Amino acid sequence: MSRSPSMSSLRLFMQVAHNLSFSETARMTNVSQPALSRTIRLLEEMLDVRLFDRNSRNVTLTTAGETLLPIVERLTADFDHAFISLRQNFAGERGRVVVGALPSVAAGALPRMIAHFHTVYPLVEIILHDHLSGTLYQEMQDRQIDLAITTPPDEDAFRFEPLIEDDYVLVCRAGHPVDLSGPADWSIFADNPFIAMAARSSVRALTDTAFIMAAVSVKPLYECTQLATMGGLLAAGLGISALPRSTLAMLGHDTLAAHPLTSPAISRTIGLAWLADRTLPPAASAFLEHFLEHWPRAGIGA
Repeated sequence: MSRSPSMSSLRLFMQVAHNLSFSETARMTNVSQPALSRTIRLLEEMLDVRLFDRNSRNVTLTTAGETLLPIVERLTADFDHAFISLRQNFAGERGRVVVGALPSVAAGALPRMIAHFHTVYPLVEIILHDHLSGTLYQEMQDRQIDLAITTPPDEDAFRFEPLIEDDYVLVCRAGHPVDLSGPADWSIFADNPFIAMAARSSVRALTDTAFIMAAVSVKPLYECTQLATMGGLLAAGLGISALPRSTLAMLGHDTLAAHPLTSPAISRTIGLAWLADRTLPPAASAFLEHFLEHWPRAGIGA
């Protein structure tokens, strides 16, 4: 079976071809001259051609050597580039990260975090999925996303690093009868039309919990799956709502007012989640570390 030349023998051939000197190449590569001559001779035997014409004073490339040189230069350049890319991948400096996020986070602080990450890791591609919490956890289970900025998981299959407490506030049209100075009580929803988020959302789950804790019975007049729809209904004065403060920027109207809610004070925890039994790809691990180091500057709850 015929053998293929090794990269080391091809590199030595290229050095001799560039230097046109066995002694100079031996010195530069820290290889003894007999070992260098033996390597070139074995390469010539393997290819069944003579690569150099040489005498005691001169070394010149043969026609076969001139044909081989650009091929070797291209091969070694491709080989070096591949290993540079591989090292960058292993170091998290190159690759792809698929990040999931709650819509309020995806439209709020996350883009600033991604922009800051790209200043440090410009060769890493970021793909963003914005979904509700349940979908994000399912996509992590299915290995469709690497990590997510979301609410805490309901099971031990995930690791979770808390970042902020996202307080709930009363939201209404500015000038609405409930738009008063100071905090509001959850009982206010018993006497006003309530606009709720969809029943399966994490936002709705906590509002329902708050109503139970406050011993208030509330039936939504409208239920929304999109915050932009919620904003339109609120701006039209069709009711009031209770929302996490981080969602306010997504409502899309500057005619809305917000007030703290008390009795009880409710907040949702937002943090970073990823599969506990999965070793994150290097680029995703770099994103995770970068996010945990820099997130306070991003004002993720704003």
